[in-house]
Amino acid sequence: MEYLAVGLPEEGARTDPVSRRELPTLQADMIDLTPFWDWFRELYATTGIKLTIFYDAFDRARFANGFLTSIRLMGLCIVASIVIGVLGAWAQGSRLRLVRLGTAAYIQSFRNTPPLVQLYFFYFALGSYLRVTNNLGLAVPIVSNFTWATICLSLYAGAFNVEIFRAGIEAVPSETGNAAEALGYGRLAAYMHVILPLAFRISLPALNNNLVNLVKTTTIAYAIAVPEMLYVANQIWSDELNVPEMMNVLLVIYVALVGVVVYVMGRWERAMRVPGYMP
Repeated sequence: MEYLAVGLPEEGARTDPVSRRELPTLQADMIDLTPFWDWFRELYATTGIKLTIFYDAFDRARFANGFLTSIRLMGLCIVASIVIGVLGAWAQGSRLRLVRLGTAAYIQSFRNTPPLVQLYFFYFALGSYLRVTNNLGLAVPIVSNFTWATICLSLYAGAFNVEIFRAGIEAVPSETGNAAEALGYGRLAAYMHVILPLAFRISLPALNNNLVNLVKTTTIAYAIAVPEMLYVANQIWSDELNVPEMMNVLLVIYVALVGVVVYVMGRWERAMRVPGYMP
């Protein structure tokens, strides 16, 4: 009868000496956070402040995933809304009347309706038509709830960004565009290389306010079960009955996130300022 030796190297086989040398170093570099987590456990035992997202591994993991989902949603919506604003501001000055009317209709539709209503419209109304049947015969949505939230919030903030960039473009002296055209620039080239950079600098303060509002508005994705921070926090306080603690955690985190956005936009505004240029 033959036996197999499992887990033992064959005679004469080479092992990896580099891995053996690196293993103690890697273990030494790992930071043991157990005392940190235990401090919050002691805090609960002594004061009743129940922050399970720190000392409970399961709650900590799902809240971390919710935090990362919120960051992804905010980042995608910020970038997409800025792109929509730039394109929409250019479309407002189009020579085609149909393009101008379509842009105006988009702006009025998204500025004059609540974002939660828009989100429900995309997810429940449009989403009900975008379904396919899987192998089990069940109708499954083509577009995920996270994607619908990204699309809706980007269009919502983009409608305001269009007007922000339009105001910035109108603040650029018309002689600037005429000079660009005299140098051989077409309308699109003059917009991209001459007018937009100046308008962008002028629009940054108002854009900053709108992006801050967008970061806070991402919490409505909770309404369609996007697993962002508010949704996950709701699950945690339903399980652990620690509503005040989780509400305070959310407050602190969103204040910090908005502070980061304001700081970055402020640095961006100072970096793009043109010395001596006062439109």
